[in-house]
Amino acid sequence: MKVSIITIAYNSEATIEATIRSVISQSYTDIEYIIVDGLSKDATMSIIDKYRPQIAKVISERDNGIYDAMNKGVSLASGDIIGILNSDDFYADSDVIKDVVALFEKTQCDACYADLVYVDRNDEQKILRTWISGEYRPGAFLKGWMPPHPTFFVKADVYKRFGAYNTTLRSSADYEFMLRVLHKHQVKVAYLNRIITKMRAGGQSNVTLKNRLKANREDRMAWRLNGLRPRPWTLILKPLSKLQQFFKR
Repeated sequence: MKVSIITIAYNSEATIEATIRSVISQSYTDIEYIIVDGLSKDATMSIIDKYRPQIAKVISERDNGIYDAMNKGVSLASGDIIGILNSDDFYADSDVIKDVVALFEKTQCDACYADLVYVDRNDEQKILRTWISGEYRPGAFLKGWMPPHPTFFVKADVYKRFGAYNTTLRSSADYEFMLRVLHKHQVKVAYLNRIITKMRAGGQSNVTLKNRLKANREDRMAWRLNGLRPRPWTLILKPLSKLQQFFKR
């Protein structure tokens, strides 16, 4: 199966090279790598240009935010499976995509997810948090569960059937998309029980308390957009469930 990997970038000169190298070093060879840049003003494009022969498609133009850029990448993808790896993230080792494809083939799933670690922005060997997803069970979203989006791979057909990222949401469109396809539409999903992605700490929705509260409001909107009703404790448990990540190494 052909795998399309989409990287979203904007002024990412400090991190994007590690992202690119983690993709082009994969042992699985049938990969279409797509980079969507938001018209960076730093050296991001110069770094991308170094690796142009190993990148299938590159666009650099203004967008309406990260999820608009993701949708552009999805529209360009021609793979059977699509994954998104942002320019702050990188794959844990060279066998990630090989293992993802093997899981799709073994389980005949429509989507899969795995585990993730947060690392220090300046020291990728320093692990700050460990996100062990665990097996998905129907109703898990009602208990505040969600998988880490940078580990989430879906068949291209899922986007065609259920749509891409809702750009009215500025920080929770990834949560809304996974809620929509896993909880509402119940596509067949499988869990890859290992760490496949490393994320540099400092994501958009977690930088400040103000951003965290905004993200919580958008999480509520994600349920309303899908005609779903969370339980009273669902969106309280969602951030609380992440506290255990600080105690795992």
